[in-house]
Amino acid sequence: MSDYRSFRVERNDEFVAELVLTGPGQGNAVGPDFWREFPGAVEALNADGDVRCLVIRGEGEHFCYGLDLQSMVGEVGAMLNDGAAGRVEIVRQAAKMVAGFDALASGRMPVVAAIDGWCIGAGIELIAACDIRVASSSAQFALREVKVGMVPDLGGIARLPHLVGEGWTRELALTGDAIDAETACRIGLVNRIFDDGDALLAHARELAGRIAANPPLVVGGIRQVMNARIHGGVADGNREAATLNGMLMQSEDFAEAMRAFMEKRAPEFKGR
Repeated sequence: MSDYRSFRVERNDEFVAELVLTGPGQGNAVGPDFWREFPGAVEALNADGDVRCLVIRGEGEHFCYGLDLQSMVGEVGAMLNDGAAGRVEIVRQAAKMVAGFDALASGRMPVVAAIDGWCIGAGIELIAACDIRVASSSAQFALREVKVGMVPDLGGIARLPHLVGEGWTRELALTGDAIDAETACRIGLVNRIFDDGDALLAHARELAGRIAANPPLVVGGIRQVMNARIHGGVADGNREAATLNGMLMQSEDFAEAMRAFMEKRAPEFKGR
């Protein structure tokens, strides 16, 4: 496998690969390197016939803190200062960013997400694109985009209703509040909870091995049929969210959210 800066790909089993989020942002937050590398890595894994199942996990104590806002300020700032052309570019960039998650969801290989510690924002949108999610008892989940003045535009709010229902999706998206592993399991966001990270990873690997032992063409066919039910809605939702962010990221509230984040204080939103 190629060398990547934001994650690494390991092969510890004949038919199972692991994609390990490594940062460099705190808590494996995902920045420009991730969005540049991830779609190609997923394409390469899908093209490798020896990979029958993929496990995604985070390195260290956390799965993913979400967007690495500090590393993305420069790129986003240039777009925000470029008028209508900048708004168009925001929509284009959103399409590029979501491409990897869409490829993960629609490809032939099943994906198991092993979530330890925090899973925030883009992290939740990533696991929503996976087939099966398992977590440690210390895992916590939050869809935080609303708190930084953005609409989730990476497929999360389009896919989550199929996992946890409309009510929980709306609560997570509209409040930005966190839920613990027990709640996540109860509402169907994760299938099982394990006492610690070691037990979690052992189960994820064993589960992936059992999936990989099945006929790969049939497994891929099952994914294809199940994904066909929601593909159109997810695509439509992503376009709508990206278009809205092209406008909303020009708002005073978004600028206030970014200032508050950098200054480590609570934002004061004005609805402008």
